[in-house]
Amino acid sequence: MAQEFSTYSSALMKQVKSAAPQKPVRPLRPRSPQTHEVRLIGGQWKRTKLAVVDHPGLRPTPDRVRETLFNWLGQDLTGWRCIDAFAGTGALGFEAASRGAKEVLLVEQDTTLVVQLKRVQTQLQASATQIVRGDGVAALKHLDPASMDVVFLDLPFDSALFEVALQAAGRAVAAVGFVYLEAPIRWSDAQLENAGLKVHRHLKAGAVHAHLLKRLGPPA
Repeated sequence: MAQEFSTYSSALMKQVKSAAPQKPVRPLRPRSPQTHEVRLIGGQWKRTKLAVVDHPGLRPTPDRVRETLFNWLGQDLTGWRCIDAFAGTGALGFEAASRGAKEVLLVEQDTTLVVQLKRVQTQLQASATQIVRGDGVAALKHLDPASMDVVFLDLPFDSALFEVALQAAGRAVAAVGFVYLEAPIRWSDAQLENAGLKVHRHLKAGAVHAHLLKRLGPPA
């Protein structure tokens, strides 16, 4: 990882950690190989299975949705800068790193999930990834404007933070970059306007609405 990203990530870690109260690390519960794994779809770690912590409310992005998302993004993310702001299992962030992203910041507030993310990072020897325990919205707000090629937003479906997270993502994403939003409802261009974003692609898979968003262009 480039020296400037390491310095940038270290500074961000100090800023966002204060937003997350310290919690003791809880022991992991037993895992079922059939229901508690995610599989990376493409790139250097294609078909690699990652163990997922049995954790209340944790909802990994389905394989079909991730495959479609990275088809939308063009498969090869070589040189891209990405943030997985509500990392959870880390499936989106590690998928981006597998496909060549040079810098992937994974932010997660839950201590147990952070421990598992670091295990996966070690398993994959994912040197392009940086894992930060902290608040996803705070992390987005501390990024330089227009600094990210992709912002991944996969919030808990019952979260009240969708609007504020989208506004922060709209500020952080590059002019030609993308914001990925996973939500329980379909978001319209009118709802996204305050965040400076618009719908570029949309997919519904079961209860999941997957959106690929782009920045609004200047007025005609």
